[in-house]
Amino acid sequence: MAVVNSKGNLKILQAKIQDMTSLRSILAFNMKLQRRILGITQAKLAEKVNTSTHYIGMIESKKKFPTPEMLERIAAALEIDAPDLFSTKTYPLTSDRTMANFQEQIIFDITQVVSSRVRELEQDYQTNETTPEDKINL
Repeated sequence: MAVVNSKGNLKILQAKIQDMTSLRSILAFNMKLQRRILGITQAKLAEKVNTSTHYIGMIESKKKFPTPEMLERIAAALEIDAPDLFSTKTYPLTSDRTMANFQEQIIFDITQVVSSRVRELEQDYQTNETTPEDKINL
């Protein structure tokens, strides 16, 4: 799955693909991918491996590289084998794969945005801060 946020474009995806040459990049990509598959945040992963959210963020932004022991804990928390953290099989290597990943990410991002908006509207409605016109203007 490509890492493209709701404001991102294909350019972000292309930049990520071009950056897939270092071990740090491969690790970061696979950690983010597996977290998304499991639906867990950096904070939840950090809790599972007994480290800080900041450290997980530093690994995923390629600024830190974990020890072998930490790699094993991360893999276990992500429910994969440690060598899979360095697998290149998950990369969008072909245009079909790239498009499929891009589409999956768009669906994920849309779902997140819509869910967030629905929660906001529900909270507003419960506190009677929403007018009927607001409900129409989702």
